Amino acid sequence: MSAIVAGTAPAAPSVTRRPRGGIFRAILHNRKAMLGAALLLLFVLLAAVPKLFVPWLKGDPQAIGDLPLQGPSSAHWLGTTGLGQDVYAELIYSTRESLVIAVIAGLGATILSVIIGVSAAYLGGAADNVLSMMTDIFLVLPTFPLIIVLATYAGKGNLTVIIIVLILTGWSYGARQMRAQALSLRNRDFLESARVRGERRSYIIVVEVLPTMISLIVANFLGAALYAVLTAAGLQFLGLGDPNSLSWGTMLYWAQNQGALVNGLPAWALSPGLAVALLGVSFALLNYAFDEISNPALRPVRRRRAKSAANS
Repeated sequence: MSAIVAGTAPAAPSVTRRPRGGIFRAILHNRKAMLGAALLLLFVLLAAVPKLFVPWLKGDPQAIGDLPLQGPSSAHWLGTTGLGQDVYAELIYSTRESLVIAVIAGLGATILSVIIGVSAAYLGGAADNVLSMMTDIFLVLPTFPLIIVLATYAGKGNLTVIIIVLILTGWSYGARQMRAQALSLRNRDFLESARVRGERRSYIIVVEVLPTMISLIVANFLGAALYAVLTAAGLQFLGLGDPNSLSWGTMLYWAQNQGALVNGLPAWALSPGLAVALLGVSFALLNYAFDEISNPALRPVRRRRAKSAANS
């Protein structure tokens, strides 16, 4: 009040702006994020340019060879299958389909989670009740048996069907998280200002709400992609995928059917399983890293102590 009487305006509160590229700086300073990103980049390179990693291969990586069930050698680094196919070449070329399943299914499940979760929280009332009830139903369903039934009767061996099934069974957990986060934002001042300005609901959700949830959306995508990788490999191992396709799950299926371990070829059985595990680890590490980046309370105690000591 005295500032007004004296004719001087009160000092405007300082606004701390987040520097551009802050999320990338946070990733560069997070060991989990860097390791996960390095692994994921390796798999992207394998999927994009597989020939770069198998330069001696001419023609089809599934071409039948003359030396079936051979152990690892200089000519065949991981041995050969029961039809004489090079296991290493199949492993490299199988990366593309496995990564495509992870990205498309993870992206589809994340989009569905965002649409249902954020809409339920923002709209409220009957819409919230209906969408929340639908989410709860999918949460309590026995997921893997349902996936097997749907994949079997909707189109066994059809990659598109498998991806759709993974999307339909992988969105509910993320939708619950999105709804909880959106509920905490629904009555914030910046949203009230948008309503007072007369903005449409769709504009408020897309322009005002979603940008504040980017870290949660990215973490949800990584979790959904991890779920898709492991589940798709399990389905293909059970024979519910296309047995003629090139994927890690299909390699596991043929290794089991043709007795890789019985014939003394552990590399044939273990290499696709290790590839699935490493891709899953890359998604999991990035997921943990984004949780730490978005929530300082989850960061390691030693890092917080070092920062406190430096500030003091």
